Amino acid sequence: MSILKLINKYKTGELITMLTCYDYPMASMIASTDLDAVLVGDTLAMIVHGHADTTTATLPMMVMHTQAVAKAKMPQVIVADLPFLSANLSPRDTLVAAGQLIQAGAQAVKIEGCDRVVDSIQACTQSGIPVMAHLGLTPQYVHQLGGFKVQGKTKEAQERLMQDAKRCEKAGAFALVLECVPPNLADSITQSVNIPTIGIGAGSKTSGQILVLHDMLGLTVGRLPRFVKQYAQAASLCEEAVSAYVSSVKSGQFPQKEHEYKEVVCEL
Repeated sequence: MSILKLINKYKTGELITMLTCYDYPMASMIASTDLDAVLVGDTLAMIVHGHADTTTATLPMMVMHTQAVAKAKMPQVIVADLPFLSANLSPRDTLVAAGQLIQAGAQAVKIEGCDRVVDSIQACTQSGIPVMAHLGLTPQYVHQLGGFKVQGKTKEAQERLMQDAKRCEKAGAFALVLECVPPNLADSITQSVNIPTIGIGAGSKTSGQILVLHDMLGLTVGRLPRFVKQYAQAASLCEEAVSAYVSSVKSGQFPQKEHEYKEVVCEL
């Protein structure tokens, strides 16, 4: 799927579906589904690498995971996160970093925030790199925000988010992630811009939804955010499979003849 087709879905009123994806096996599985797009998110620093937040994600890390996902040759749009500080230094530095993600196989990049990065958003879009903006809870600013907290709870904060959304759109963003904002605010922002809004913890009135793949599959270790719905309990299935393997090996039930290669005569 192309960015243009994704936008056309929005224009016809069809809800957009996204999930995160960090590796080749999961990308290969997703490739056969009707999902619209995947995000190679910097959440991989937490989900895959075990860090406390996304600020530890590096550009080489994002490039490597983007390459892995792209190798699945999936029909879905691949968006890759620009990691911590990559978009905050200068528009030129952002272009260089974004270019590496595009060359790694992404069709677009996602940039968090507005004030310090709006010029970088514009620089990317004017250079032919599609940008998905990200407002509300922006995990790369977790230390400044004081933790993973709902954003836009005051009138002042709501007005600022509304203006930031319009600024991102004006800078050329083709879509906007809204994370952890009250549903009425997400609805208002969605109505005020002419680009699709992708919600995560932002209610049902956005133009689409995104979840962390491991969260919705039941593979995440630790506490889940309130907005997550689990569609499977894959961790339990994996544990059962490993236990069954251990038991079959110890009991001598595995391997059996069908798991062996044909015998050959070795001449000494």
